[in-house]
Formats: sequence, C-alpha cells, structure tokens
Amino acid sequence: MIRTVLPSAMGSRVGALASPGLALLLSLTAHCSDPQTKSLPKGGLNASEANAWVRDNTSLLQNFWCLPASQLPQEQLSSLIRTLASQRVTLKAWQLSCLANLAARLGLQDDFEFHPPNLLLFYNLSQVGDTNCRAFIHHAAQGDIELLANLPNQRVALQRTALACLGGPHLQLSASDLWLLGVLVCDMEAPRIVTADPSVLKNLLRCPRLTVFQTAALNPLLASGTTQLGPPGSWNLEGLQALGPLATYISPYLWEKVQEAVGLDFFRSVVAACRAGQLSRHDARRFVVNFLESKATSVSSRPKRRTGRSCVRGNITAATLHDDLFLVHYDCTQLESCLGTRVLRANLDPLLQHPLPAECQRVVKTKLAQIYPHGIPEDQLHLISSLVYLYSLAEIGQWNITSGDTVMVLLASDAALDNQTEAVLQRFLDHNGKVTGALLVAIGGSRLCWMSIKQIQVIQPSEFRLAGAPDISPCPQSRKDVLFAKAHEVFRNTSNVGEYYYLIRPYLGGAPLEELQYLAQANISMDIDTFTNLNPLTLKSMDVESVRNLLGQNLGDLRKARSHPNVILWMHSHNMSDLSEMGLDTSPTLAYVTTRPPNTAYPPSNLIHSLDLPGNDGVSHTSGSPPVHLGYLSLAVALPSSLLWLLLCQLPLGQMDTAHRTLGHWPLPMALIQGSQTPEHQIQEEWSCYWNRTPA
Repeated sequence: MIRTVLPSAMGSRVGALASPGLALLLSLTAHCSDPQTKSLPKGGLNASEANAWVRDNTSLLQNFWCLPASQLPQEQLSSLIRTLASQRVTLKAWQLSCLANLAARLGLQDDFEFHPPNLLLFYNLSQVGDTNCRAFIHHAAQGDIELLANLPNQRVALQRTALACLGGPHLQLSASDLWLLGVLVCDMEAPRIVTADPSVLKNLLRCPRLTVFQTAALNPLLASGTTQLGPPGSWNLEGLQALGPLATYISPYLWEKVQEAVGLDFFRSVVAACRAGQLSRHDARRFVVNFLESKATSVSSRPKRRTGRSCVRGNITAATLHDDLFLVHYDCTQLESCLGTRVLRANLDPLLQHPLPAECQRVVKTKLAQIYPHGIPEDQLHLISSLVYLYSLAEIGQWNITSGDTVMVLLASDAALDNQTEAVLQRFLDHNGKVTGALLVAIGGSRLCWMSIKQIQVIQPSEFRLAGAPDISPCPQSRKDVLFAKAHEVFRNTSNVGEYYYLIRPYLGGAPLEELQYLAQANISMDIDTFTNLNPLTLKSMDVESVRNLLGQNLGDLRKARSHPNVILWMHSHNMSDLSEMGLDTSPTLAYVTTRPPNTAYPPSNLIHSLDLPGNDGVSHTSGSPPVHLGYLSLAVALPSSLLWLLLCQLPLGQMDTAHRTLGHWPLPMALIQGSQTPEHQIQEEWSCYWNRTPA
C-alpha cells in the first residue's frame, strides 16, 4: 500500500494517507464538492502525484461546513483550523461564524495565533484578555472586515476593542498604533486619518474603497507633505506608483501642483496597468476624470472650447489609439470630431481598452449606432462589455446572441446593469441557447435576481445543481421567493436533511414559514449570515423558541447582529423578557446606517463605504463582486480520511429539546414607523428596495 507522508497542520505530528484514502477523497468530492474536481487516476498515486492531485482540488476545504464538523473532537477540530490557516483557505462569512462558535465551545479560541485572521473577526471579543489583547487585534486586523457586513454589532465591538487595546479612544494614532490596527483603520472616521501618523497610507491601501469623508481626509494629508512622498511639487513616478489604488483618489487641485512630466508618466502607467488587468477599470476611470479635470484649462494639453466641434488635434488613427496618453490629447469633444467610423470599426478594441470617461463612452456608442444601425454583430459584442450599461432593453433586443461565451462576457462585466440580464439571456434563448450551471456560475449569483420567472423555470434541475452556492441576498424579496421555489423543486428529494440544508441554504431568503419551522426541528444550527438574510416578515412570524432551535449552537450570534434591520424587526415582535433570557439587548437601534443591502458578497462595503466618490463618472456598477484575497491552496493530505468524511459528507441528524414560551408583543421602534402609516405587509418590499438600491 502506498503511503504519502506529509507534515500535519499541527506542525509536530506526521500523518499518513494511503491511496485508498485518496479514493475516499474523490468520492466525497464528487458527492459534495466542486463538479470540476479532477478524477483520481486508477491504480493509486505516489507521493508527488498525490500532492499534485490535492493541489488541483483545493475546493475541498473551501466547501467546509459546520454541521458535520460539529461532531469533531477538540484535537481534530484544532487540526482542521490550523490547516485552514496554513493553507490560506478562503471561507465565507456563513462558514466562519459557525466555525468560530465551534472553536469557542471546545476552548480553542486561546490558540488564535494559529488560526486564520478572518476567523478571529467572529470570535467572542469579551473573552479576549488584556494580556493578549494587542496580539489578538493585530492578527484579526489582517483579515477582511467586510465579512462582518451582517454583524454590525460585532464590527463596532471590534473597533472598540481595538481602541481599548491602545489605552482608550485617543485621537492621534501613532505608527505603532497603526501597525496594530491594520485594516481596522478602514472603519475610522476622517479626523483620525487626518491627525494620524503619515504611515496611515499603508493602512488605507488595504481598504476596498474609501468613503467620501476618508477621501476628503486623504487629500489634505497628501498635500501636507508629511508623507513619504513629500510635497506634491516633489512627487515622482515611483512614489505615486507606491500609493497603488489610493492615487486614484487624488483630487484635481493636487494634480495641478504635480510636475507635468511626472503626472504624464503616471498617467501612462495607470492606462498600462488598466489594460493589463492590474488596476480595475473603475479605479482607473476615477483617476482619469480627476487628472483631466486638473488639466482642463491647460493650453498645452487641452484644445480650447471656442473651437467648437471641429477637429483640432488631427484625425485619430490606429497609432493614436495605441498611445497611452490618448485621453490627454483628445477630450470627448475632440473624440467625437476626430474619430472616423472606419477607424473605429477597425480599432474598437484598442479604443475601449482606455478607461474612457462616461461622456466619451456615449460618443463611442453613438458612432457604433451609425456603423451598425440594425444592432451590433456578435463578434463585436465581445468588445463592448464596458459600454453595455448604456444600451436600452430595446437596443439589446436587436442583438444576435448565439453563444454562451457572449452572454458571459456581457453579464460578467461590472458595467452591465442588473435589469439588462433578462434581455441578454432572452436573446440567447431565442437562438436555442441553454442556461447551464457553468453559465450561472460565470455570470454570478446576483444575476439570478434579474432573470424572468420563465427563464428560471426552464433551467434544468441538473444544471441548477451545478450552479454552486450563489449569493442571492441582493435580490428583491419577490425574486428570492421564486428562486427558493425552484431550488426546493430541485433539492426536495434529497434523502438526508443535513445534505438538503447544505444545498438549499443559499436560497433560504425566500423560504416560507413552514420551511423554517421544519429546519428548526432538524438540528441544523443555521449560521447567522443566512439567518439575517431570511424574509424579514417570515422571520417576524417565528416565535422565540423556533428561532432558538433554528440557530442552535449559533444562538449567541444574535447579539452580534442585534442592530441588523431584520433582527430588529423580529425582536420588536416579541416579549422583552423572552429576549432578555436569550442575552439580547432589549433596546436595539439602527446605530449603523447603511446605504447598501447588508450581505457579504455584494457589494463589499455595506456598513461604511459608498461608491459615491469624487471622480465617479456615473457608471452604475451593480453586479461587481468584492476583491477577495485568494490563496493558491494545497490541501494537507495528512488530514485523516475519517476527518474529511465528517467535514464533507457525514450529516448527523438529531432533534433539539424544545420548550414553549409565552410570547408578548413589542411595538416596532418609532424610527421605523413615525410619520408613516405604511401597512406592515409593505415593509418587506420597501426595505428591500431601500437596502438594494444603487446610489447615483
């Protein structure tokens, strides 16, 4: 029997896994994991082949879930958590929250230094002692705080704990304070950023995006000359490149102070980085708008407006479009005047690789309509993904879409509007296209929100099963209901309730009351992330004991989410004494006002961030996903096959003890109803519209 000897996740033990164990891994993966997992060669594997096979099947641990893991003894759970850390496995919020509870229950939280930083974000902060407070916060601050989007109270508590570790909420943050705080600075208000040590730039680099107020704090800090860049007049290319995406927030008035040659060199580097996919098109466009605004009155770089629409710069050629300074030489008016349709037809791709401002994009769209009056050909649709948001549903109706690849290119783009999904898909279906699982995965879960009911219904069950675990939390409630009905139709015959829950979990936001009551009695211990995305009015109808049973060992997480709108609505529908026995604050408030739906995947910065930033060119980005810090993983084969069996497929069943409680009524908070006579049955859809709207 071939034995593969590898270091274990504990660091001190050596584990062995035989090729029959790998065969077991394959069977488990085929049953519960990624359908693209590669087959295991017949005849077994030697040690090096085993390592390669495991590296190619890294989705194994990414598909971790808590129900079977709750049966693990302390040593095996500890080994698992350390493996997740050492292999840099990326888990989602719904996985991390319940895993944190399992670790705490088995007394593993004190081993936090060996745990993934993201896991620390979900730990019970009241158990963080003074002696290890700084070490805990520093390690947690390496994580992704956007994972706490549905746990507003936990996010606030993390900030307070961090400041307490520093000796109190003092205003001026030193370099050592900033080293400790890491990504937590992204939740800091503007005054703390302005007065912080200039090394705060390193912290801000880790923020997914800056708020309007943080942007307003960044520019005075850069203008002060106290950072490593020095005063704007002395900035150089290397220093600006070191700023990374932060440089895209530099305001026009600062660019006016930068030496022209340095600014132009940096402009070239931004366009090149955008073309190479090293900088998002949205960030690059923000920079371009700010930079060009600073040069708008410069005679040397911009034609005077008095020339009207005549071509002053000279006709645009193929060579012109390959110049990284193209947008410096040709503003949108000159683009309209100097770009001929023949050159555009032959050079559409290089033109659209520039981060064109919205006005310039509209110019290109108008010219394309002149070239293709009866609709853009399919081979050109692959090139215009950045322009898709400009097209009406009637215009999309003129397109011939025969390939699933075209659908993916158009709908996987951040520029595509959600309400264009149905029209694009319909043109594909009209040409006998088929909505496959691979297509659903490629265009993203939020696109399911905007498919028509008929389009959802024609998805074959086998394809729906291959769609993975889409995040449909941004969907309107009415569409969540439809998606749940489809998922229930597909998965209802699953023989094991645990496996059924694993499959149906992404769609439970549309589950009716009887479904939740069934799950409450099935000992599934719903994670708090899934719980907060349930239908708020259905959740409101659940009594305290049903919620206690539904959450099971994750019940304590309600305290971390008690300011979440759905939790508030539920709490204000029940007796205060019952809630107090559950450890809940009896006066929840909407202390954390958000402008986005509270979910972990779309958009990433629900609690404090906004897309309404200087330089926003008006493009509506409604389908993007947050940047995720993915590690290229290799699963430690040393995990015993019995452990992997528990992690992936063994689905323990059981019944929870239940005790019935007398419920009382607690009115909705005045903040939700004052000045409004909105019927209760309308609250659900109005909240859905509010939390899911896209800011202008």
